[in-house]
Amino acid sequence: MITHYFQTVKDEEVKVLDAPRSGVWTYAVAPTDEDIEFLVKEFALDEATLQDARDFFEVPRMEKSGGVTYFFTRYPFDQEEEDVDTAPLLIVMGESFVLTVSPREVPQFKRFIDGKEAIHTTQKAKLFIQMMGAITTSFERKLVGLRRSVHRDRARLRSIGNKEIVRFVNYEHQLNDFVAAVVPTTTWLNQITGGNYMQMYTEDVELMEDLMIANSQLVESARSVLKTIQNVRGASEAILTNNLNATIRTLTVLTILLTIPTIVASLYGMNVPLPLAEHPYGFWLIMVFIAMVVSLVVWSFKRIKWL
Repeated sequence: MITHYFQTVKDEEVKVLDAPRSGVWTYAVAPTDEDIEFLVKEFALDEATLQDARDFFEVPRMEKSGGVTYFFTRYPFDQEEEDVDTAPLLIVMGESFVLTVSPREVPQFKRFIDGKEAIHTTQKAKLFIQMMGAITTSFERKLVGLRRSVHRDRARLRSIGNKEIVRFVNYEHQLNDFVAAVVPTTTWLNQITGGNYMQMYTEDVELMEDLMIANSQLVESARSVLKTIQNVRGASEAILTNNLNATIRTLTVLTILLTIPTIVASLYGMNVPLPLAEHPYGFWLIMVFIAMVVSLVVWSFKRIKWL
């Protein structure tokens, strides 16, 4: 689906156009082959690059061809159809247009379309920064939620179980996806600021620098949460291992203590002449002997701190 949006500084709301024009923002969602062909002809774009935007696992990168800049990035993605937590987005910056191509609806753009945040499609650089800023903000919100979940599970460290361990693995997977998306995106944003990729005014450069700082802080926060997860997982593994060792040690002690009377009883169960076999207090003497041996073993175990 292709939609053309247009709004100037004088317009109070975003207009939906039937056809593209100078200063338009063209929004292509899950484009078909016919849509790709139309965009290539209408804006004189590279077809292979637009086809790459349909690949759900496309990585962040930037290209420039024929005076057009192709900026690939990724944004937080909530659906569970794919085993990733981000989705791709292509932003194409032309001489007189901005084009976005994505295989899914980008929820971060909804506030622009609904008029909750003013945009001016004729100001390409500022529109690009607003789009990237919305994506960064969504990453920050996701990170805040993940940080809360991690700290909540960390507070129950001693009662951590399989479900919590699986959750930590999922948290780590999401954070790694976030870092893998934001780090290269920040690198390419720096290239845009220092290169001749689009016309930028002083105000635009300042906004871009603020955006890169926000992305850098986002990466540092994500890595901090990742480190916390790794520490929690390491501590939980140590606790589980210690509990397992304690259980095995307890079972070993019980086995040894039960083995002593079992051996004595087995010996006196043989049909051969045995000491104390005719003694009137033979049974009690044997029981006292077993009790003494067991007590000696228990004392030994306590001495070496097995009990």
